Amino acid sequence: MCGIAGWVSYEADLTQRQEVADAMTETMACRGPDDRGTWVRRNVILGHRRLAIIDLPGGRQPMSLRTPRGEIAMVYSGEAYNFTELREELTKLGHTWETDSDTEVVLHGYLQWGDEVVDHLNGMYAFAIWDERDQKLVMIRDRMGIKPFYYYPTRDGVLFGSEPKAILANPLAKRVVDTDGFRELFTFTKRPGWSLWKDMSEVEPGTIVTVSREGIRTRTYWKLDAKQHTDDQETTVARVRELMTDIVHRQLIADVPRCVLLSGGLDSSAVTGLAAARLAEQGEQLRTFSVDFFGQEENFKPDEMRDTADSPFIRDVANLVGSAHKDVMLNPAELSDPSVRRKVITARDIPAGMGDMDTSLYLLFKAIRGESTVALSGESADEVFGGYRWFHDEQAVNADTFPWLAFRSSMTEGRGSLLTDEFSTALNVDAYVADEYRTAVAAVEHLDGESAREARMRTVCNLHLTRFVRALLDRKDRASMAVGLEVRVPFCDHRLVEYVYNTPWSLKTFDGREKSLLRHATKHVLPDSVRDRVKSPYPSTQDPGYAAALQQQVKEVLAEPNSRVFDLVDREWAQRVSQVDPATMAMTERGGLDRMLDLYHWLDIYSPELQLG
Repeated sequence: MCGIAGWVSYEADLTQRQEVADAMTETMACRGPDDRGTWVRRNVILGHRRLAIIDLPGGRQPMSLRTPRGEIAMVYSGEAYNFTELREELTKLGHTWETDSDTEVVLHGYLQWGDEVVDHLNGMYAFAIWDERDQKLVMIRDRMGIKPFYYYPTRDGVLFGSEPKAILANPLAKRVVDTDGFRELFTFTKRPGWSLWKDMSEVEPGTIVTVSREGIRTRTYWKLDAKQHTDDQETTVARVRELMTDIVHRQLIADVPRCVLLSGGLDSSAVTGLAAARLAEQGEQLRTFSVDFFGQEENFKPDEMRDTADSPFIRDVANLVGSAHKDVMLNPAELSDPSVRRKVITARDIPAGMGDMDTSLYLLFKAIRGESTVALSGESADEVFGGYRWFHDEQAVNADTFPWLAFRSSMTEGRGSLLTDEFSTALNVDAYVADEYRTAVAAVEHLDGESAREARMRTVCNLHLTRFVRALLDRKDRASMAVGLEVRVPFCDHRLVEYVYNTPWSLKTFDGREKSLLRHATKHVLPDSVRDRVKSPYPSTQDPGYAAALQQQVKEVLAEPNSRVFDLVDREWAQRVSQVDPATMAMTERGGLDRMLDLYHWLDIYSPELQLG
């Protein structure tokens, strides 16, 4: 896992501009604390920061190959989980090797197959290849968008990086955020290709972007296709079990310490059980980590999203599989610490406004990094198998909008309530959401003869896999890589995604529960308590001390005479909510305080160059 950056200019001599490329690369030192490197030619500079996972001494980058027609060089972030098989295949085709790294395998794969190397890869990746033979840059992102990748067209080429901050370190990139960028920030539709920053775009998942002297062209190499599912229930469960077992085994491969993120829910517990069984075969004990809050278990109160505390279920799983388990316990002071908030915002480049759920994730990963370098996560199972509560809420499912926005909860309501009337009117989020929803639905492919119910649920599943999940994957990558931790997501293996996506909704819920297929496919590694547990999302503190700390910080901002945040946030709203009793504060109000403070710190981090308009 690494950070990549680069600059292509067909008119400038970039051998004279290496210091700029170095500055771009250094913004991602946290993504690659183990090594750095640059590859410089007249029209291109490639930069790399390395987090060493496989072949620690041999996987240095940028990596290049010489051919009779010119050099091919690559910077690569991610893991190819099938690199051993690919290496054997390429060896039979005449390729020879200097390292044991998956990076070299991918580079030789490009030499053999061109950009069709993507059809041979199983993994998470974002990589850029400069092909001197055709004077072109090829940028490729994994199918699900696990690894982030951004680019910024220039007059005579392109800037690119794993994160926007790498691009923004180049003076050619302007730090401008316009109304269109803000709309997505306050709506959560996850528009494909969106970047908060004007003129910057994501390389979309499953996409190849090629830059040449003729310009920029894009090719989609993978998408969710509708295919007939012919397996019966028993065969389907068996196939999911087979896929999950193979995926977890593949993703445990590393030359560094590994662990699993354990929440006590079905998803992470399934990964934990499969991983523990595999490591036990190899004579190893699995390490597991969880995040919790002081007093949460003793004082837990069921709310709109969570029926039970996580801790008892975590203990059941850890006891069953015999893992070496550690709880990372946090208090309101740590969760509300402005310095931690700023680190999270810097890591994500956006004021995401997720409050303690972001800071706790960052602090969890920071604690894990002291003992492990690779962690497996249960992220994305809800999108793949249909686990969120709104999948099973008829009003949300049948609403003429994104189901997660139709579902009434503190996470979806009131996201724009803190904004000034002028700013809110300019955003016109209702029209934006409606346009994005129509665009998203129109892209969904259906099978002839599907019932209305199955067709609707296919659409709902598609929206989650092409929109919703991408925001969560980005969140997890940024928080983990900010501390140099690689998080792997078994549920995003494209083979599993394709298979389950085309399984009828009636099969996904055959036992009358959410995630029936996963529940039955992994029941052999789960305690009874987890098999029977209702879906519970990522934990959030219930301690009113957290809300009180936010209020105090907002009061301090209110005391500043000319804070730019009040160009966006309604000052009267902030004054009112800062006086509410924290013990009775609504979650929507607490969420508003988090969003305001994120905006405040984000504006400060990116000033004075930041332009709003």
